[in-house]
Amino acid sequence: MKDRSARLNSLLREVLSEVIMREIKDPRVKGIITVTNVDISKDLHHAKVLISVIGTKEEKTKTLEALESAAGFIAVQASKKVVMRYFPTLVFKLDNSVDQQMKIDALLGEIHNEQQHRHPGSSPSE
Repeated sequence: MKDRSARLNSLLREVLSEVIMREIKDPRVKGIITVTNVDISKDLHHAKVLISVIGTKEEKTKTLEALESAAGFIAVQASKKVVMRYFPTLVFKLDNSVDQQMKIDALLGEIHNEQQHRHPGSSPSE
């Protein structure tokens, strides 16, 4: 059952990405949008869709609002590509892991620079 859920989550992620990129014409949808994960419930009636939006905080909020308001349309379009007895109700959530990773990378860069200034000519592996 776990393999089936994983395959279904992966398939839905691909299909929803395609629908969002090609079918959504809402002007609030801005920036680069990626469907990072889909987590479908065990009864297959609900799916949490994690999206990553590269843009300002306002663009992220507006994009999320636009996708939530278009959830029914997105589900109808996606259901034409995925044959399921019930197509799950979609709930969109922002995935902030990309932002968190960028912050971590920036902090690590600062630490590296600080180490280089303290010990010029040495590498961190020494």
